[in-house]
Amino acid sequence: PLDLSLLVLNPDEENFLRAITKVDDARELRDHIRRVATKAYEVFPYRSIGSYTFAKATIARLPGYAEALSLGRSSGGILLDVGCCFGLDARKAAQDGWPANRIVATDILRTEFWDLGHELCQSSAASFPAVFIQADLLDQAHITPGPPSSDPPDLRNLSSLNQLRGHVMAINAAALFHLFSEEKQRELAMVLGSLLAAVSGASIIGWSTGTEEAGYIEFEGSVSHPQLFCHSPSSWEALWNGIVFPRGSVKVEARL
Repeated sequence: PLDLSLLVLNPDEENFLRAITKVDDARELRDHIRRVATKAYEVFPYRSIGSYTFAKATIARLPGYAEALSLGRSSGGILLDVGCCFGLDARKAAQDGWPANRIVATDILRTEFWDLGHELCQSSAASFPAVFIQADLLDQAHITPGPPSSDPPDLRNLSSLNQLRGHVMAINAAALFHLFSEEKQRELAMVLGSLLAAVSGASIIGWSTGTEEAGYIEFEGSVSHPQLFCHSPSSWEALWNGIVFPRGSVKVEARL
C-alpha cells in the first residue's frame, strides 16, 4: 500500500477535498484518498500519485490562475486541463466558478484515471459535466498543430482535440512537461500553442520540475521516470517566446 504519511495537506487543501469527496471525517478522508490512489498507482506508478501530489489541486496557487479564472467566468471560454489524472484541478476551477460544461480534460491513458476521479469525488458525468477525451498530444492521429478550426467546438459532441484549435481560453499543464525529452517538450508546446485562442488574456499556466540550468536530472529508486529533462527559466522563456509563438507576441513568466 502507498505510504499515507506522505499525504500532507494544508487546511485549504483538506477543505477542498472534503467538499469534493463528500467525506468530512479527517481519518476517513485520508483512507478514502489512499484507496483510490492505490488503484491508480496500479494503473501506472506516477510519482505524483505515490507522493499524493495529485491531491493538492495546485492550479489555485499558480501565477495567472486568478486572471484566467476571471476571464473564463466572464467569457464562458474553454478551459483545457492537460494530463488531468483524476481531474482535481478541473474540479477546483469549477468550484471557483468556471462553468463545468466549458471544461475539457484530457489524459494519455485510458479512462481509468478519469473514472477514478469520479470514484474519489463520488460524482458522475451528470453531477460533474466536464468533458473528458483520451488523447496522446504527441500522436498526430489524435491532434495535429495547425490553423484554428473553422467552427466553434460543440463540447457536447467533442470527438477530437483538433476541434479545439484556436478556441481554448486557458490551458492548465501541471506536472506534465518534465515527463518528456527536450525534443518532445518542444512538440508538446507547439501543440498547446495551436490550441490557444488568439485573444488578449488567453493563457497557458502550470508547473514542471525545473533547474537553474537546463538539462537532465536523475532520480533514484523505483519511479516512473528516473531521468527528466528540466528547463531553466531562461530556456522556458525562449521556448514559448520565439519558437512556439513569434518573439514579442507573448509574455512568459517562469520561476523556480
